[in-house]
Amino acid sequence: MRDISDASLAVSVLLKRHYAERIFPIWRGPGFNQKLGLAFEAVSSDTCKPLPPSRYRAMACARQLFVFSLAGQLDHAAVLFASLQRYFLDRQHGGWYFSVDAAGMPKERQKDLYTHAFIVFAAAEYARASGSVEALEVMNRTAALIEEQFGVGEQAPGLMNAVMSEKFSAAREGPLQNPMMHLAEAWLAARSASGDTVYDARLTSLAQAIAGTFVHAPTGCIAELPVGRPGNWLEPGHQFEWYFLIFGGQHPAFEAAGLCASLSSAFEFARRHGVNPETGGVCATVDEQGTIIDATQRIWAQTEYLRALATHVDGAVRSSLDGEADRFRSRFLHERGWYECLAPDGSVTRADMPSTTPYHLATAFSVLP
Repeated sequence: MRDISDASLAVSVLLKRHYAERIFPIWRGPGFNQKLGLAFEAVSSDTCKPLPPSRYRAMACARQLFVFSLAGQLDHAAVLFASLQRYFLDRQHGGWYFSVDAAGMPKERQKDLYTHAFIVFAAAEYARASGSVEALEVMNRTAALIEEQFGVGEQAPGLMNAVMSEKFSAAREGPLQNPMMHLAEAWLAARSASGDTVYDARLTSLAQAIAGTFVHAPTGCIAELPVGRPGNWLEPGHQFEWYFLIFGGQHPAFEAAGLCASLSSAFEFARRHGVNPETGGVCATVDEQGTIIDATQRIWAQTEYLRALATHVDGAVRSSLDGEADRFRSRFLHERGWYECLAPDGSVTRADMPSTTPYHLATAFSVLP
């Protein structure tokens, strides 16, 4: 571990205080629909008033459940856990609906791996924080359903389809790295919450599938589509997110699959090609040669950059965290909350504040000193 300087502690205190005093209270106040028991999808960056909802997503509810469980506000977490099951659980066909409409009725009925992974992840954190046996049961049932219903088949163990139909009768979208990354995060959380070694086997299978399907060998990066697919691209933020999961999670499955070596290379590639040296801003996407495709700087990618820096195995790299955290604070945070997306020149390109973003802030700030 690195020595913690006064400057490091100071910026960490500022970030955590802003989160606790400015951001977190939004989601028990104006950002929460008391009637439905669900967080609104987004609030205005200017007023913090909720934007008119057209839907509520199960994934957004799960992320809010995680955030309040992590913070120890278990009374509100209990409300969210109940709402998750009330609105999104498909009791006829199994699994979880993608979204409900503004009145709380099922809207998008497809079964989404990203959503299911976050339900496992959030239930694990709620179980850890509250001791809820019901949360452990939800976690384990959803994990088993993922294995049974999302798998590509025996010819590709561990590889998961991204989207299934409502009845799980057909795959609507094949394997994508992002849902599988969050499934790795979910398996790690479930292993920690339950102690069940079945999650070790799941992590082993998933790590091998990622290594064999998504690793772009020249750079070590985890591509968004299976390697070789036309139009593929790389997201620097996801390289940083994978770096944290692999080196922060420290599960032997990652080393055995060769992902530790890959992500060491991917971190350097993403930092060299995806981070603006003048501002520290992380661009959205680059191609396989490192040329920027989309220069938009999204706050989630910034938080993943901070997490990767905080857990980097090289002390010289970790030492840059203080400066990058301070640049993040000055560019992305404001008196009422945060800026979701910026252009490279610092102008705001998305002004609302989604209910899903506190998850990224909470996980990043939890690893700061």
